Amino acid sequence: MNKLVLAYSSPYRRALLEKLSIPFAFHAPDIDETHLAGEDAAKMVQRLAIAKAQALAEHYPRHLIIGADQCCVLDGQIAWKPLTQANAIAQLTRARGKAVTFYTGLALLNSASGRLQACTEPFVVHFRALEDAEIAGYVHLEQPLHCAGSFQCEGLGIALFEALEGRDPNTLIGLPLLALAGMLRREGVNPLRGNR
Repeated sequence: MNKLVLAYSSPYRRALLEKLSIPFAFHAPDIDETHLAGEDAAKMVQRLAIAKAQALAEHYPRHLIIGADQCCVLDGQIAWKPLTQANAIAQLTRARGKAVTFYTGLALLNSASGRLQACTEPFVVHFRALEDAEIAGYVHLEQPLHCAGSFQCEGLGIALFEALEGRDPNTLIGLPLLALAGMLRREGVNPLRGNR
């Protein structure tokens, strides 16, 4: 039985994966995450998810390796991590009253067989018509400086929205579990049947 490895060290993705009740290890891959010229958001996150999984294959030669990557598209452009409070406030100010699309790339690599499964899951958030004081207050309280879109929906960020639209709400946090569960079943791993 191949063991499961999450090619990421994010506590949020780890918490999501724990929902499946399958033991796993995690390891942050070292890859170049540069955006390629002319590459759209959906293709970029899938490419990076695959690259993350493949980067760990040498270290984990008989494993199922999960790679994931996410980005946010606002007004037709990729909205990068803000890194500063001023950038986060500016990003949320642009997003208010709008629909913002998140793309999450997912890959599952069987490093023993070389079998690779990959997909991109979209998820749309509809921002409320936020007041300036709400935006400033949110950024001050939660400090979402390393989050695409300048919010953490698993925390207070949920109060920024009026609606969510997508197949799997876990996608917004960065790991589409519905798609991943299907990929795992195709590799013979089904937590509901005890074959882990």
